[in-house]
Amino acid sequence: MKRNQYFDHNHSQKALSCRYNMDTNRVEARFADGTTLAIDYIAVEEEYGDTPAQRAELDWLLYNKPLEYAQLVLSGEIEHYLSLGCDHGRLED
Repeated sequence: MKRNQYFDHNHSQKALSCRYNMDTNRVEARFADGTTLAIDYIAVEEEYGDTPAQRAELDWLLYNKPLEYAQLVLSGEIEHYLSLGCDHGRLED
């Protein structure tokens, strides 16, 4: 799944709502101009979740910061973000 080149990146600045829908396993965003968008979590995880740490970080973003998750995916920055080695999703001992 690569970034949609036709997506207007300004949409992420005008998001009215963004949430994870557990029933569809998608992040759903609604924008001020009436546009709605659903991001398939499984497709993103298969493309970018190469390691357990990356998958944990994707999970953490999904549940805790769905708007930021959507912005990273739509801007094409998710791969760079994951390469930084963030550890929000790391399990505590």
